[in-house]
Amino acid sequence: MLYTQQEVEAHLEKLEGWEFEQGRWIVRKYTFSSFMKGIAFVDEVAAISEAFGHHPYITIDYKVVTLRLTSWDDGGITAVDIKEAQQFNEAYEKSRSKDSKAE
Repeated sequence: MLYTQQEVEAHLEKLEGWEFEQGRWIVRKYTFSSFMKGIAFVDEVAAISEAFGHHPYITIDYKVVTLRLTSWDDGGITAVDIKEAQQFNEAYEKSRSKDSKAE
């Protein structure tokens, strides 16, 4: 089911870092301490995406990874996008906690 703009915005209030763009996408930029840590995160994103059968657009700019989600078949944002974004955030937090333990 396609979410309305108000529903998307309500969900995003609970999703750290995600923004609603152009009425069609939810987007988040994740910053890492090194290029390889960003790449390791992209590997996790790929595994999560495969499990969902729903894949984000991924841009890698050195130490910044940008994820962009939409449900093309539904024409916007659905529950799948929100759930997947939550899992991406959880993977990011895990990678950050590993980083702080390694220091």
